[in-house]
Amino acid sequence: MPRDKTLSHIKVNKAIKEEFLEKGFEAASIRSIGARAGMTSAGLYRHYADKESMFNAMVEPLIEEIKAWTTKHKERKYSLVDAQAGGGDIFGESFVDMVREVILPRRDEFKLLMTCSAGTKYENFIHEYARENQKELLDAIRYLKKKGYPSTDIDEEELHMLLSAYLTACFEPIIHDCDKVKIDKYLSTIQEFFMPGWLKIMGLN
Repeated sequence: MPRDKTLSHIKVNKAIKEEFLEKGFEAASIRSIGARAGMTSAGLYRHYADKESMFNAMVEPLIEEIKAWTTKHKERKYSLVDAQAGGGDIFGESFVDMVREVILPRRDEFKLLMTCSAGTKYENFIHEYARENQKELLDAIRYLKKKGYPSTDIDEEELHMLLSAYLTACFEPIIHDCDKVKIDKYLSTIQEFFMPGWLKIMGLN
């Protein structure tokens, strides 16, 4: 957490983000960040304890939002299943919506997480996120089958390949700096391509 909440903190954060986006975590330097912010290295340490805490401060708000969205999404799906809602209602919200609602407003931070985090505790975040969702999706498929939905039998490795392909497709337009018009178009295409398959696997079509 920041040690200092002066007005200069905004300038410091801007310098930190620019440095990490340009060089990645490992190549970034405290001295260079200080130069961007117009202060000495000692001045930076009044805001953050070290380079790692600087990077964490850039990406952790986004990570918390992603986790909060995912939890809310999961709880909503289970409540709809318990209420015996139709397939379209149950799967009406997807990771594409998470990209639009959570990631796009923080696209710089997402790029830091995806492409600049080597050497930090978050360098495998997306892989770990996919693994967590893979487990939860398998649990959901079993739950749907228990509730009488004709869900498809699918093993963990097969589901991992499909989920990884889906998440990669959702994230690629942002990683490659597409503009908003292209991102909207690509996300719509991704939704149209993947959704029938997910509905079939979940037994919701």
